Amino acid sequence: MPLLSRGRIHPEERRPEGRNLPQILDAVGAPISGARLDSDLNSAPDSTPGSELDAAIERSFARRFGRNLSPALNRGSGQGFEPGRPAPRSRLFETCANPRCGSGWLKLWRSRRAPVFEGGWCCSPECMRAQVESALSREFDTRSPAAQVRPHRIPLGLVLLEQGWITRDQLRAALEAQKAAGEGRLGAWLVRRQAASEEQVARALALQWSCPVLGLEFHRPEAMAALLPRLFVEALGALPLRVAAGRILYLGFEDRPDPALAFALERVTGLRVESGVVSAAHFRPARARLLAARYPRSGLVEAANGASLATCILKAVEQARPADARLVRVHGCLWLRLWLRPQLGPTPQPDAIEDLVFSLAGP
Repeated sequence: MPLLSRGRIHPEERRPEGRNLPQILDAVGAPISGARLDSDLNSAPDSTPGSELDAAIERSFARRFGRNLSPALNRGSGQGFEPGRPAPRSRLFETCANPRCGSGWLKLWRSRRAPVFEGGWCCSPECMRAQVESALSREFDTRSPAAQVRPHRIPLGLVLLEQGWITRDQLRAALEAQKAAGEGRLGAWLVRRQAASEEQVARALALQWSCPVLGLEFHRPEAMAALLPRLFVEALGALPLRVAAGRILYLGFEDRPDPALAFALERVTGLRVESGVVSAAHFRPARARLLAARYPRSGLVEAANGASLATCILKAVEQARPADARLVRVHGCLWLRLWLRPQLGPTPQPDAIEDLVFSLAGP
């Protein structure tokens, strides 16, 4: 049994035969006092959980070096981990993220420094596969916002009618034209028949979905293109507009917000996403400019079943060896973002990330 474990320290294991912890630290060139380290470990009760044991070791290093090794203890100074922004990790201690890892707590002899998956380093491909399978189970078992029961929405025509922006005759004529054509949205037919303006339709949609009307101020397509795969911009009609104060991402839609996409984007970027409606007159040109921007490298992968899906994701992570990776579900597909190097600001650089979208083949 290793000297240190996640559960507890047994009294008979504090002084194992052979090399103890201070000797191991001395062998790797860590000039730390063994007496101080032993006093911290001996002061902990036998039932000390792994987190308290980690803290005892951190205190010994902090006294010597004047800093903490664990990013979790640095959160008060703004150095904690945030989604999509990998936290710095100690090069002395590496803790395998797989809770069922059987190779021990200390990884001093490991040369494997990457990949990292969802903020956790894994000591072997086997442990990485366990983490990928756990993430897949979480994503498929979690009820997404889109799957929840949607509340009743007042029809767009009634919202416009209630606001006094159209008359009953105008609404009836637009509905008849829509039915005869068999296509198009009611708002577009009202604008086409000059019964309402595009701004009025956008305001009515915002009232219908209880969201704001968003403008295009400070919209930079070249910076926003790295936030979403091009596939989602094309298929889901999403338009990342801007990041405010480095914390809030405004996400625009032409007809209705997409809560599933907004939730996934929050989890990947670590930003708070505010969704809203953009008028069609502004949305379409801005979307065309966004589609013309440079996107990160991406790929679409279809798997036959869950086992092959886990294998595909594991292969992608092991080959890219990213500084971090995150897996989220967006409707019926899975989005894997790979950070090839750490992200320094609120938005990543296109050449520093890679996106993969996975789907399961139909029966």
